[in-house]
Amino acid sequence: MTILAFDASSRTASAALYRAGALIGESFQNSGLTHSQTLMPMIQSLLENTQTDPKTVGLVAVTRGPGSFTGLRIGVSTAAGLAWGWGVPCCGVSALEAAALGASHMGGLVCPVMDARRGQVYNALFQAENGTLARLTPDRALSAADLWAEIQKKAPVLVGDGAELCYNLRGDNPARLPPVPLRHPSAWAVAVLAEQAAARGETCPPDKLTPIYLRLPQAERERIDRESGTQT
Repeated sequence: MTILAFDASSRTASAALYRAGALIGESFQNSGLTHSQTLMPMIQSLLENTQTDPKTVGLVAVTRGPGSFTGLRIGVSTAAGLAWGWGVPCCGVSALEAAALGASHMGGLVCPVMDARRGQVYNALFQAENGTLARLTPDRALSAADLWAEIQKKAPVLVGDGAELCYNLRGDNPARLPPVPLRHPSAWAVAVLAEQAAARGETCPPDKLTPIYLRLPQAERERIDRESGTQT
């Protein structure tokens, strides 16, 4: 089965084609342009450059959260639209787990961190051994200070767009940062996780694919701030 996978959960965007355990092609972009400008051209170019007929795609996979509200909406709606048009199922995976998978070869505690603003981060913890991940916590939203208090004695591998934010809080802790290209969720990792999920029967029809935000949208938080006179 050929899997078309992509990620638009943070500043970066990527798309990949994956088949039978092999990466057929992948495109990555960190240009600062909105995903509404970059994602579909990347997908179209990937299909053309690998001479892949869309009719051979059997699954469309995407990071469904947590992450940028706008990015998640663009990614999920793109995945649902393509899957509906091609008559295939969807699979939504964790953006945090996809980021962690790219650093799983480093071993030890892998800590994906995505900047949720206002001193908050999205995070999950994984234990990596022999290139595989074991999840230790669910995806969650918490303060950067609370996260570091939890992991400060554990020498974590920090990945995600909030990795440097936490790294700068490390003090004397020997936290590790992978090379920049390995810090972000990749479409390859999305495809690998989707293949595993599909083997467990965890796919869905396009109309059932929804984002997972973990926090209220910014507009809703600002409304609550105005009404309560406090910041959330």
